[in-house]
Amino acid sequence: MTAPPTQPSVSEREARRVAEAARERDWHRPSFARELFLGRFRLDLIHPHPLPTPEDTTRGETFLTALRDFCEHRVDPARIERDARIPDEVVTGLKELGALGMKIDPEYGGLGLTQVHYNKALALVGSTSPALGALLSAHQSIGVPQPLKLFGTQEQKDTFLPRCARSAISAFLLTEPDVGSDPARLATTAVPDGDDYLLDGVKLWTTNGVIADLLVVMARVPKSEGHKGGITAFVVEADSPGITVEHRNAFMGLRGIENGVTRFHRVRVPAAHRIGPEGAGLKIALTTLNTGRLSLPAMCVGAGKWCLKIAREWSAAREQWGKPVALHEAVGAKISFIAATTFALEAVLDLSSQLADEDRNDIRIEAALAKLYGSEMACRIADELVQIRGGRGFETAESLKARGERAVPAEQILRDLRINRIFEGSTEIMHLLIAREAVDAHLSVAGDLIDPDTSLQDKARAGAHAGAFYARWLPKLITGPGQLPTSYGEFKHTTDLSGHLRFVERASRRLARSTFYAMSRWQGRLETKQGFLGRIVDIGAELFAMSAACVRAELLRRQGDHGPESYQLADTFCRQSRIRVEELFTRLWTNTDDQDRTMVKAVLAGRHEWLEQGITDPSGDGPWIADATPGPSTKENVHRKIR
Repeated sequence: MTAPPTQPSVSEREARRVAEAARERDWHRPSFARELFLGRFRLDLIHPHPLPTPEDTTRGETFLTALRDFCEHRVDPARIERDARIPDEVVTGLKELGALGMKIDPEYGGLGLTQVHYNKALALVGSTSPALGALLSAHQSIGVPQPLKLFGTQEQKDTFLPRCARSAISAFLLTEPDVGSDPARLATTAVPDGDDYLLDGVKLWTTNGVIADLLVVMARVPKSEGHKGGITAFVVEADSPGITVEHRNAFMGLRGIENGVTRFHRVRVPAAHRIGPEGAGLKIALTTLNTGRLSLPAMCVGAGKWCLKIAREWSAAREQWGKPVALHEAVGAKISFIAATTFALEAVLDLSSQLADEDRNDIRIEAALAKLYGSEMACRIADELVQIRGGRGFETAESLKARGERAVPAEQILRDLRINRIFEGSTEIMHLLIAREAVDAHLSVAGDLIDPDTSLQDKARAGAHAGAFYARWLPKLITGPGQLPTSYGEFKHTTDLSGHLRFVERASRRLARSTFYAMSRWQGRLETKQGFLGRIVDIGAELFAMSAACVRAELLRRQGDHGPESYQLADTFCRQSRIRVEELFTRLWTNTDDQDRTMVKAVLAGRHEWLEQGITDPSGDGPWIADATPGPSTKENVHRKIR
């Protein structure tokens, strides 16, 4: 038996190689968002707006009715916030309701809800308590059910899915104390031992890990005779000997989540519990997240709806200088932003979810954009609500109630939403992930041309290939339907949305031209221009949201469901979004990126330490990163069973 290796020392090149190998490289199905980044506005891929079947709708709405009743009558969100724990009886009630199996097929005891209605359920339960939303989404979106659905054997599905549907809570364990978004440095090992693997290592931020019954664990299998090795996924029983939950983490928000630090010491895992082949762990994780990421924007939509409700009710009741504060322009602009953006977030979520359900489009970019845009805009919405509420926005709900006012947890929603900009890929990582997919077509034709390690002969061959591609592609970026006043006329009703779609089409071509120019200017160094790439992605996110908002407004108009109001919301959002897009285009080339790089080097070199004088540092002592050396645990096991 081979001894577990120490923490891998990984070069930047090796880290990139590992990440690239885990990518799903081929595009077998169309993608609206990918086409958008390439300058091709394929409205036909999303319009008319796809819809669930009547049977799926009936099943989903029936469950939502039961879930709403449960949330209203059997959940005390103030208690969850106060005790920093979801009561066992609430978790048990969710199990009895079938909420653990929302996305699991009925043949395994689940409800078999569509992605659309699963997300509506998360928005509903998350508006009651974001901690409940985190519990359910971590269990189903990234926990055991989703990777088994996509990659599990029939035996694994038969063994684990019925448990996950009704009783067993699952968790996903990837992050380590010294490993975040760079999985090439993963230190947890799974060493082959006969028909088993021996698991050793420490995992950090294990959402649901404190109460989980089943775990999906990512570990590195050493390469050896008969073993390909590499990062590999396993289903692990949480009560296996050698597993210790050493700490339950506490956070600024989501105080009820059961998130901890889990240590594995010589934990025996049957080879039959390995998901997929050795070395496929990262690909499994990334593929799982293609739809799993939609759970976060679902809860952001729920938060936006709640913020709109509170902003409307409070701003109508609160008077300043002889009229409701909502009628003062400074406050009114915030309410307009909240309403229009909430409409757009729901449009992005529902469109992406329905595309996922139909399984005819590749939604890896759409889901990533939904997560990125939803988490960023929801935080802005919550911040604006706190500002509208003034001092009451900063005061806790418990304090408001104690002095006789409505217990509005505005400050809590701001704290709870903040983690979404970090969960399942931080905003910065999402920028890089989406940018990599957005420039994939360029790298496919010009990769060897800009690779410094490529031979001259291969560069010449790549140059000829790239020349042929760009000779066909670039002329198409000059003109398009966005320059014709009559284009998209079917979106001209109570309010004219056709102009916004023409703007999206023109901006899409402009975006593609900007990306091509950047490739030509920086070539292989483009990947280091993270500020530029982040703005490219943000432009794409705005264009995607505008498209989704217009398509949703037209859908609701055709259905006779608040058509004029939807057109008004979409129009307002698009006008606000266009201003942001124009600013982002300007900042592509007019920015402080070079100065910022120079400044950060000076800061890290200590040249500005004098600026830190005149303060005290209340931080405690201790290392920046906790020791995660493999070995037996010396701490009490704080894992607990739901009773």
